[in-house]
Amino acid sequence: MNIIESTVYKKEDFTQHPLPVAEYDNCTFIDCQFSNANLTGIIFTECRFDGCNLGTANAKGTAFKDATFINCKLLGLNFSVCEPFLFSVQFEGCQLQFASFYNLKLKSTKFIKCNVQEVDFTQSDLSGATFKECDLLKAVFQNTVLEKTDFRSAYNYALDPEMNRIKKAKFSREGLPGLLHKYGIDIS
Repeated sequence: MNIIESTVYKKEDFTQHPLPVAEYDNCTFIDCQFSNANLTGIIFTECRFDGCNLGTANAKGTAFKDATFINCKLLGLNFSVCEPFLFSVQFEGCQLQFASFYNLKLKSTKFIKCNVQEVDFTQSDLSGATFKECDLLKAVFQNTVLEKTDFRSAYNYALDPEMNRIKKAKFSREGLPGLLHKYGIDIS
């Protein structure tokens, strides 16, 4: 497999001209179009995606090793089919609606100022993760490890403490309704 190092890609449309299958090491992708692109088998190591659209890209077997996404659209991206070995991602200012992280290890992952509506975190391990100023409306947490996860500035979440592991997770007082929603309690 070819290794491509420290290359910057600007405003490339990988839906028209597919990104070659290779290992991309320390590369930067700025304002690139990956929407519905086939990323199968590509390895991204220490890569940065800035302002890119990866919505509904085919990420089957794609490796994201220490990848950072800034102001990207990742609508409907199924991360659960990515290569799980050394999977590590960070997100800032991203649109992640309808994405899936089913059954992934996401320890210490940072989600900063992201739209995380209707994202599936079922059976994921989010130990020590941070959701800073994130909208978690209708995000699914079921049999999810949320130990030491920081939800203090997150909002619109609803999760069942009986169906998730939340030991030492951090919540604000304003977030308590999100933990008690299933009981139909009116908190004023």
